[in-house]
Amino acid sequence: MLQDIVTKIKGLDEAAMAAARTRQGTLTKPPGSLGRLEELSIQLAGIMGKEIPEIKDKVIITMAGDHGVVAEGVSAFPQEVTPQMVMNFLYEGAAINVLAKHVGARITIVDIGVATEMETHPDLINKKVALGTKNMTKGPAMTRVEAEQAIMAGVEVVEAEIAKGLDIVGTGDMGIGNTTPSAAIAAVLTDIEPAKLAGRGTGVDDEGLKRKIDAIERALEVNEPDAKDGLDVLSKVGGFEIAGLVGVILGAAANRKPVMVDGFISTAAAMIAVAIAPNAQPYLISAHRSQEYGHSQMLEWLKLKPLVDLDFRLGEGTGAALGISFAEAACKILAEMATFAEAGVSDKE
Repeated sequence: MLQDIVTKIKGLDEAAMAAARTRQGTLTKPPGSLGRLEELSIQLAGIMGKEIPEIKDKVIITMAGDHGVVAEGVSAFPQEVTPQMVMNFLYEGAAINVLAKHVGARITIVDIGVATEMETHPDLINKKVALGTKNMTKGPAMTRVEAEQAIMAGVEVVEAEIAKGLDIVGTGDMGIGNTTPSAAIAAVLTDIEPAKLAGRGTGVDDEGLKRKIDAIERALEVNEPDAKDGLDVLSKVGGFEIAGLVGVILGAAANRKPVMVDGFISTAAAMIAVAIAPNAQPYLISAHRSQEYGHSQMLEWLKLKPLVDLDFRLGEGTGAALGISFAEAACKILAEMATFAEAGVSDKE
Protein backbone atom coordinates (compact mmCIF):
# COMPACT_ATOMS: atom_id res chain seq x y z
CA MET A 1 0.00 0.00 0.00
CA LEU A 2 2.83 2.40 0.83
CA GLN A 3 4.50 1.67 -2.50
CA ASP A 4 1.25 2.51 -4.30
CA ILE A 5 1.27 5.97 -2.70
CA VAL A 6 4.94 6.50 -3.57
CA THR A 7 4.30 5.53 -7.19
CA LYS A 8 1.50 8.11 -7.45
CA ILE A 9 3.84 11.02 -6.67
CA LYS A 10 4.74 12.72 -9.95
CA GLY A 11 6.84 15.74 -10.87
CA LEU A 12 5.50 19.29 -10.85
CA ASP A 13 3.51 20.65 -13.80
CA GLU A 14 6.15 22.48 -15.82
CA ALA A 15 3.62 24.09 -18.17
CA ALA A 16 1.68 25.59 -15.27
CA MET A 17 4.90 26.86 -13.72
CA ALA A 18 5.99 28.44 -17.01
CA ALA A 19 2.63 30.19 -17.37
CA ALA A 20 2.78 31.47 -13.77
CA ARG A 21 6.34 32.69 -14.31
CA THR A 22 5.30 34.53 -17.48
CA ARG A 23 2.36 36.18 -15.70
CA GLN A 24 4.62 37.27 -12.83
CA GLY A 25 6.70 39.08 -15.44
CA THR A 26 3.70 41.10 -16.63
CA LEU A 27 2.47 42.31 -13.22
CA THR A 28 2.85 45.96 -12.21
CA LYS A 29 6.16 45.69 -10.36
CA PRO A 30 9.82 45.33 -11.20
CA PRO A 31 10.55 41.66 -11.97
CA GLY A 32 11.48 39.74 -8.84
CA SER A 33 10.60 42.60 -6.51
CA LEU A 34 8.27 40.40 -4.45
CA GLY A 35 11.02 37.83 -4.05
CA ARG A 36 9.96 34.65 -2.30
CA LEU A 37 6.26 35.32 -2.88
CA GLU A 38 6.89 35.15 -6.61
CA GLU A 39 8.90 31.93 -6.30
CA LEU A 40 6.24 30.45 -4.05
CA SER A 41 3.40 31.25 -6.45
CA ILE A 42 5.26 29.50 -9.26
CA GLN A 43 5.95 26.45 -7.10
CA LEU A 44 2.29 26.30 -6.06
CA ALA A 45 1.24 26.50 -9.71
CA GLY A 46 3.44 23.50 -10.45
CA ILE A 47 2.18 21.54 -7.45
CA MET A 48 -1.50 22.14 -8.15
CA GLY A 49 -1.20 22.02 -11.93
CA LYS A 50 -2.89 25.40 -12.32
CA GLU A 51 -1.51 28.55 -13.97
CA ILE A 52 -3.16 30.58 -11.21
CA PRO A 53 -3.35 28.44 -8.06
CA GLU A 54 -5.90 29.19 -5.37
CA ILE A 55 -5.84 28.48 -1.64
CA LYS A 56 -9.12 28.52 0.23
CA ASP A 57 -9.38 25.39 2.37
CA LYS A 58 -6.44 25.38 4.79
CA VAL A 59 -5.84 22.50 7.19
CA ILE A 60 -3.22 21.83 9.86
CA ILE A 61 -2.87 18.19 10.84
CA THR A 62 -1.32 17.78 14.29
CA MET A 63 -0.18 14.27 15.17
CA ALA A 64 0.37 13.25 18.80
CA GLY A 65 2.52 10.40 20.10
CA ASP A 66 4.77 9.48 23.01
CA HIS A 67 8.32 8.19 23.18
CA GLY A 68 9.92 5.48 25.27
CA VAL A 69 13.24 7.33 25.20
CA VAL A 70 11.78 9.83 27.70
CA ALA A 71 12.87 7.30 30.33
CA GLU A 72 16.45 8.43 29.64
CA GLY A 73 15.78 11.92 31.01
CA VAL A 74 15.86 13.70 27.65
CA SER A 75 12.95 16.11 28.28
CA ALA A 76 12.32 18.93 30.73
CA PHE A 77 8.61 17.98 30.85
CA PRO A 78 6.98 14.73 32.04
CA GLN A 79 5.25 12.44 29.56
CA GLU A 80 1.76 13.14 30.92
CA VAL A 81 1.99 16.57 29.28
CA THR A 82 1.33 14.94 25.87
CA PRO A 83 -2.30 13.91 26.55
CA GLN A 84 -2.87 17.09 28.55
CA MET A 85 -1.80 19.21 25.58
CA VAL A 86 -3.92 17.14 23.20
CA MET A 87 -6.93 18.05 25.33
CA ASN A 88 -5.78 21.67 25.31
CA PHE A 89 -5.80 21.55 21.48
CA LEU A 90 -9.27 20.07 21.48
CA TYR A 91 -10.59 22.78 23.81
CA GLU A 92 -8.84 25.49 21.72
CA GLY A 93 -6.48 26.77 24.37
CA ALA A 94 -3.09 26.28 22.67
CA ALA A 95 -0.92 28.48 20.47
CA ILE A 96 -1.83 26.44 17.40
CA ASN A 97 -5.52 27.13 17.99
CA VAL A 98 -4.89 30.87 18.10
CA LEU A 99 -2.64 30.98 15.03
CA ALA A 100 -4.78 28.59 12.97
CA LYS A 101 -7.82 30.74 13.68
CA HIS A 102 -5.76 33.82 12.78
CA VAL A 103 -4.99 32.48 9.28
CA GLY A 104 -8.40 30.84 8.76
CA ALA A 105 -7.19 27.24 8.94
CA ARG A 106 -8.93 24.33 10.59
CA ILE A 107 -7.06 21.88 12.79
CA THR A 108 -7.24 18.11 12.69
CA ILE A 109 -5.92 16.45 15.88
CA VAL A 110 -4.80 12.82 15.67
CA ASP A 111 -3.85 10.41 18.46
CA ILE A 112 -1.43 8.10 16.69
CA GLY A 113 0.56 6.90 19.69
CA VAL A 114 -0.16 8.72 22.93
CA ALA A 115 0.98 6.53 25.86
CA THR A 116 -2.42 6.54 27.53
CA GLU A 117 -5.96 5.88 26.38
CA MET A 118 -7.41 9.29 25.56
CA GLU A 119 -10.98 10.18 26.50
CA THR A 120 -13.24 10.24 23.49
CA HIS A 121 -13.88 13.59 21.88
CA PRO A 122 -15.76 14.29 18.64
CA ASP A 123 -12.80 16.23 17.23
CA LEU A 124 -10.09 13.70 18.13
CA ILE A 125 -9.19 11.16 15.44
CA ASN A 126 -8.03 7.88 16.92
CA LYS A 127 -5.35 6.22 14.79
CA LYS A 128 -3.37 4.84 17.75
CA VAL A 129 -0.76 2.30 16.68
CA ALA A 130 0.53 1.60 20.21
CA LEU A 131 0.85 3.24 23.61
CA GLY A 132 3.97 5.16 22.64
CA THR A 133 7.17 3.88 21.09
CA LYS A 134 9.68 1.69 22.87
CA ASN A 135 12.92 3.05 24.33
CA MET A 136 15.16 3.32 21.27
CA THR A 137 18.33 3.13 23.37
CA LYS A 138 17.50 -0.53 24.04
CA GLY A 139 16.21 -1.57 20.61
CA PRO A 140 13.95 -0.40 17.76
CA ALA A 141 11.41 2.29 18.66
CA MET A 142 8.79 0.36 16.70
CA THR A 143 8.53 -2.55 14.30
CA ARG A 144 8.71 -1.99 10.57
CA VAL A 145 5.06 -3.06 10.35
CA GLU A 146 4.08 -0.45 12.95
CA ALA A 147 6.04 2.22 11.06
CA GLU A 148 4.19 1.48 7.84
CA GLN A 149 0.87 1.31 9.70
CA ALA A 150 1.48 4.79 11.15
CA ILE A 151 2.47 6.17 7.74
CA MET A 152 -0.67 4.80 6.15
CA ALA A 153 -2.75 6.26 8.99
CA GLY A 154 -1.32 9.67 8.04
CA VAL A 155 -2.20 9.05 4.39
CA GLU A 156 -5.78 8.18 5.40
CA VAL A 157 -6.12 11.34 7.49
CA VAL A 158 -4.88 13.69 4.77
CA GLU A 159 -6.92 11.99 2.04
CA ALA A 160 -10.05 12.39 4.18
CA GLU A 161 -9.26 16.11 4.43
CA ILE A 162 -8.63 16.30 0.68
CA ALA A 163 -12.09 14.79 0.15
CA LYS A 164 -13.47 17.71 2.19
CA GLY A 165 -11.73 20.24 -0.07
CA LEU A 166 -8.20 20.70 1.31
CA ASP A 167 -6.01 23.03 -0.79
CA ILE A 168 -2.93 23.12 1.45
CA VAL A 169 -1.87 21.15 4.52
CA GLY A 170 0.36 22.24 7.38
CA THR A 171 2.15 19.68 9.54
CA GLY A 172 2.04 19.79 13.34
CA ASP A 173 3.21 17.58 16.19
CA MET A 174 2.81 16.92 19.88
CA GLY A 175 4.91 14.46 21.83
CA ILE A 176 7.11 14.99 24.87
CA GLY A 177 10.65 13.91 24.01
CA ASN A 178 10.18 14.03 20.25
CA THR A 179 13.16 16.26 19.47
CA THR A 180 15.34 13.29 20.48
CA PRO A 181 14.15 10.88 17.76
CA SER A 182 14.02 13.79 15.32
CA ALA A 183 17.69 14.56 15.95
CA ALA A 184 18.48 10.84 15.64
CA ILE A 185 16.78 10.72 12.24
CA ALA A 186 18.74 13.78 11.14
CA ALA A 187 22.01 12.25 12.38
CA VAL A 188 21.46 9.11 10.31
CA LEU A 189 20.41 10.83 7.09
CA THR A 190 22.89 13.74 7.17
CA ASP A 191 25.75 11.70 8.65
CA ILE A 192 26.39 14.52 11.12
CA GLU A 193 27.24 13.61 14.71
CA PRO A 194 24.36 13.95 17.20
CA ALA A 195 26.16 16.59 19.29
CA LYS A 196 25.96 18.96 16.31
CA LEU A 197 22.25 18.37 15.77
CA ALA A 198 20.59 17.89 19.16
CA GLY A 199 19.25 21.00 20.87
CA ARG A 200 17.51 21.78 24.14
CA GLY A 201 13.99 20.90 22.96
CA THR A 202 11.55 21.86 25.70
CA GLY A 203 14.37 23.56 27.58
CA VAL A 204 16.62 20.92 29.13
CA ASP A 205 19.65 22.13 31.10
CA ASP A 206 23.27 21.26 30.28
CA GLU A 207 23.05 17.88 31.99
CA GLY A 208 19.79 17.14 30.19
CA LEU A 209 21.40 17.97 26.86
CA LYS A 210 24.27 15.60 27.62
CA ARG A 211 21.78 12.82 28.44
CA LYS A 212 19.94 13.55 25.20
CA ILE A 213 23.07 13.35 23.04
CA ASP A 214 24.15 10.19 24.85
CA ALA A 215 20.73 8.61 24.29
CA ILE A 216 20.89 9.35 20.57
CA GLU A 217 24.41 7.95 20.28
CA ARG A 218 23.41 4.76 22.10
CA ALA A 219 20.27 4.38 19.97
CA LEU A 220 22.31 4.64 16.77
CA GLU A 221 24.87 2.16 18.06
CA VAL A 222 22.27 -0.37 19.22
CA ASN A 223 20.00 -0.14 16.17
CA GLU A 224 22.40 0.59 13.28
CA PRO A 225 19.68 2.23 11.13
CA ASP A 226 20.25 2.04 7.38
CA ALA A 227 20.46 5.56 5.91
CA LYS A 228 19.48 4.16 2.50
CA ASP A 229 16.20 2.80 3.85
CA GLY A 230 13.90 5.52 5.19
CA LEU A 231 11.47 3.03 6.68
CA ASP A 232 14.30 1.34 8.57
CA VAL A 233 15.46 4.67 10.02
CA LEU A 234 11.92 5.58 11.02
CA SER A 235 11.19 2.25 12.70
CA LYS A 236 14.44 2.13 14.64
CA VAL A 237 14.79 5.71 15.92
CA GLY A 238 11.56 7.50 14.96
CA GLY A 239 8.20 8.20 16.56
CA PHE A 240 4.58 7.49 15.74
CA GLU A 241 3.68 11.16 15.23
CA ILE A 242 6.71 11.52 12.95
CA ALA A 243 5.54 8.48 10.97
CA GLY A 244 2.02 9.89 10.77
CA LEU A 245 3.40 13.14 9.35
CA VAL A 246 5.39 11.14 6.80
CA GLY A 247 2.06 9.76 5.64
CA VAL A 248 0.49 13.23 5.53
CA ILE A 249 3.35 14.43 3.33
CA LEU A 250 3.28 11.43 0.98
CA GLY A 251 -0.53 11.45 0.74
CA ALA A 252 -0.60 15.17 -0.02
CA ALA A 253 2.13 14.88 -2.67
CA ALA A 254 0.37 11.92 -4.30
CA ASN A 255 -2.72 14.12 -4.62
CA ARG A 256 -0.84 17.23 -5.83
CA LYS A 257 -1.36 19.24 -2.65
CA PRO A 258 1.32 21.52 -1.16
CA VAL A 259 2.75 20.72 2.27
CA MET A 260 3.73 23.55 4.62
CA VAL A 261 6.37 21.98 6.86
CA ASP A 262 6.57 23.24 10.43
CA GLY A 263 9.72 23.00 12.56
CA PHE A 264 12.22 20.43 13.81
CA ILE A 265 9.93 17.39 14.19
CA SER A 266 8.00 18.05 10.99
CA THR A 267 11.28 18.48 9.14
CA ALA A 268 12.48 15.10 10.42
CA ALA A 269 9.25 13.64 9.00
CA ALA A 270 9.92 15.45 5.71
CA MET A 271 13.39 13.89 5.59
CA ILE A 272 11.96 10.40 6.02
CA ALA A 273 9.29 11.14 3.40
CA VAL A 274 11.93 12.23 0.89
CA ALA A 275 14.15 9.26 1.77
CA ILE A 276 11.20 6.98 0.94
CA ALA A 277 9.93 9.00 -2.05
CA PRO A 278 12.41 11.54 -3.51
CA ASN A 279 9.65 12.88 -5.80
CA ALA A 280 7.92 14.32 -2.72
CA GLN A 281 10.59 17.00 -2.22
CA PRO A 282 9.14 19.63 -4.64
CA TYR A 283 5.82 19.49 -2.79
CA LEU A 284 7.45 20.75 0.42
CA ILE A 285 7.57 24.36 1.63
CA SER A 286 9.57 25.14 4.75
CA ALA A 287 7.54 27.56 6.87
CA HIS A 288 10.34 28.71 9.15
CA ARG A 289 13.77 28.03 10.57
CA SER A 290 13.43 26.61 14.07
CA GLN A 291 15.54 27.77 16.98
CA GLU A 292 16.35 24.09 17.52
CA TYR A 293 20.06 23.53 16.99
CA GLY A 294 20.20 21.16 14.00
CA HIS A 295 17.29 22.48 11.98
CA SER A 296 19.44 24.39 9.49
CA GLN A 297 21.39 21.25 8.58
CA MET A 298 18.16 19.34 8.10
CA LEU A 299 16.79 22.00 5.77
CA GLU A 300 20.06 22.01 3.85
CA TRP A 301 19.78 18.22 3.37
CA LEU A 302 16.24 18.72 2.06
CA LYS A 303 17.34 21.64 -0.17
CA LEU A 304 14.64 23.84 1.38
CA LYS A 305 14.85 27.54 2.17
CA PRO A 306 12.60 28.59 5.09
CA LEU A 307 10.17 31.44 4.53
CA VAL A 308 10.95 33.16 7.85
CA ASP A 309 13.03 32.88 11.01
CA LEU A 310 11.08 33.83 14.12
CA ASP A 311 13.08 31.88 16.73
CA PHE A 312 10.18 29.43 17.10
CA ARG A 313 10.69 26.07 18.83
CA LEU A 314 7.17 25.12 19.85
CA GLY A 315 5.93 22.76 17.17
CA GLU A 316 2.17 21.99 17.13
CA GLY A 317 2.03 23.43 13.58
CA THR A 318 2.44 27.02 14.77
CA GLY A 319 5.05 27.96 12.18
CA ALA A 320 3.11 26.12 9.47
CA ALA A 321 0.04 28.23 10.22
CA LEU A 322 1.94 31.43 9.53
CA GLY A 323 3.59 29.86 6.49
CA ILE A 324 0.18 29.06 5.04
CA SER A 325 -0.68 32.77 5.20
CA PHE A 326 2.35 33.49 2.99
CA ALA A 327 1.29 30.81 0.53
CA GLU A 328 -2.20 32.31 0.32
CA ALA A 329 -0.68 35.77 -0.19
CA ALA A 330 1.53 34.44 -3.00
CA CYS A 331 -1.50 33.03 -4.81
CA LYS A 332 -3.46 36.27 -4.41
CA ILE A 333 -0.61 38.37 -5.80
CA LEU A 334 -0.50 36.18 -8.90
CA ALA A 335 -4.28 36.15 -9.35
CA GLU A 336 -5.37 39.64 -8.32
CA MET A 337 -2.55 42.03 -9.16
CA ALA A 338 -3.02 43.99 -12.38
CA THR A 339 -0.75 43.55 -15.38
CA PHE A 340 0.97 46.57 -16.96
CA ALA A 341 -1.48 46.37 -19.86
CA GLU A 342 -4.56 46.16 -17.63
CA ALA A 343 -3.45 49.07 -15.47
CA GLY A 344 -2.27 51.29 -18.31
CA VAL A 345 1.16 51.54 -16.66
CA SER A 346 4.27 51.79 -18.81
CA ASP A 347 6.54 48.75 -18.58
CA LYS A 348 10.32 49.15 -18.30
CA GLU A 349 11.99 50.23 -21.52
